[in-house]
Amino acid sequence: MTNLTNCLQNACIYVGTYAKYNNGSLYGKWLNLTDYSDYDELLEAMHDLHKDEHDPEFMLQDYENCELFEKLGLIGESYISNEIFEIADQINDSGYDLEVFEAYIDCVGKMDFQGVYDGVINYYIGEYSDNETFAQYLLEEDVPESLPNYIYIDWESTARNLMYDYFESDGHYFKS
Repeated sequence: MTNLTNCLQNACIYVGTYAKYNNGSLYGKWLNLTDYSDYDELLEAMHDLHKDEHDPEFMLQDYENCELFEKLGLIGESYISNEIFEIADQINDSGYDLEVFEAYIDCVGKMDFQGVYDGVINYYIGEYSDNETFAQYLLEEDVPESLPNYIYIDWESTARNLMYDYFESDGHYFKS
């Protein structure tokens, strides 16, 4: 089984069908994505669940912990991308937490996964409590240690000006 413990750890979908729904039934089942090694195995489980229908049209009546996948257009009411497991693997292998990818999308808006992935890999700087702390971290190597005590750095103002070249979401900072 692929290593999906980080990205898909709590991701699950409730799978019903449109035929059952249109006939007044919400019959389905919650499927945890970590129980499947790939899309084909998940699809097989969905078909097994609704084997009473000849050609079931799956309806994802609910899903949990799939916000990033929803923002990437990988999951919706009647759709789950066959790339979801590969993308989850890429996220896990990146070394970054899922929330970093979510923060990047919050900053730049909706785009394809490759754009998001490249943005995180190339522009992520780190997590900081506020803009002033970020500015201090970024500039402290340029500030001489032997500054006279009468020189005062206005970190708030410095951070405000610095943020024209960076963006932030949920404490995660990226170079723009």
